[in-house]
Amino acid sequence: MRGTDKRQEPMFSYISAEKRVPQDHPLRSIRTMVDVILKDLSPLFETLYSNTGRPSIAPEKLLRTLLLQVLYTIRSERLLMEQLDYNLLFRWFVGLSMDDAIWDATVFSKNRDRLLEGDIASAFFERVLCHARAQHLLSDEHFTVDGTLIEAWAGQKSFKKKESSSSDSTDDPGNPSVDFKGEKRTNQTHQSTTDPQARLYKKAKGKESKLCYLGHVMMENRNGLAVNARITKASGTAEREAAKDMMNELPGKKRITVGADKAYDTKEFVNQARSMNATPHVAQNNKNRSSAIDNRTTRHAGYPVSQKKRKRVEEIFGWMKTVGMLRKTRHRGVDRVGWMFTFGVAVYNLVRMRNMMQAPT
Repeated sequence: MRGTDKRQEPMFSYISAEKRVPQDHPLRSIRTMVDVILKDLSPLFETLYSNTGRPSIAPEKLLRTLLLQVLYTIRSERLLMEQLDYNLLFRWFVGLSMDDAIWDATVFSKNRDRLLEGDIASAFFERVLCHARAQHLLSDEHFTVDGTLIEAWAGQKSFKKKESSSSDSTDDPGNPSVDFKGEKRTNQTHQSTTDPQARLYKKAKGKESKLCYLGHVMMENRNGLAVNARITKASGTAEREAAKDMMNELPGKKRITVGADKAYDTKEFVNQARSMNATPHVAQNNKNRSSAIDNRTTRHAGYPVSQKKRKRVEEIFGWMKTVGMLRKTRHRGVDRVGWMFTFGVAVYNLVRMRNMMQAPT
């Protein structure tokens, strides 16, 4: 017998969001880890808020919402609030009941800025690493370093001479006509008016120059988890300088190995790595030059293993740019772009940890 297509909205609902989310849903294990981390961060949250005044959005809810934005590649805060309004899964994860009012997108952005101004992303990232270390998921001997371009939220038309301030009053100020054909533009003479800290840079010969930042990651080789992350201004030496800083921040004085690609094959980097009690397993660059890596390093069995493992760092960058929305940043300035980059790497670690803990043994 054919059923009828009648629609009658019930007045009450007796099923909670907790019961509607399947027990084997991937967000359940991530929510469990996140709740433990946020509980540890509670004393830090206290320092960001006054003891008087109107209560704001709870920082725990803010971070869970930002985590959803990264996980589900939601491109804007306005769309994020829209989905939070009707998506029961999102409401459950953030900690909202089915009847709770959703924040205005502007209110959410203003409250989020408080977290951006604090060092919350780094603290969150460190707590994720502590959780991974407690699960014995981290290696303390074998690492990989690499960098990637993060396109800035600025167009080529905003890259103007530093002393230039005049503009054609008859032109459209929002989208002016610019002809820079034949003009030599460098970071020493030009600067973006949209994002002054962005730099014009290209990763390789034959590639177009872009206004961008450089994102850097140090990965442990056992399970491919990121143990350090940062954003710097783009330059030809930024990758090697960031790698040295990240090696300095490793706990303990144990002998380690550090894998890297050909961009790190310089005598200065190799010598400094060795002076820091690190064996540089750097890919040899023998094109029209001699490599700084010789048989003292390549003859050991660990060298080809590091060369094989180091390629997994590209999985982090690939996930960050496709899922984590960091192919082109939506923020400006090293601090804010670095906050989102560090937070995105922490979310990647959570996903990676969840997959490893759920994998059959």
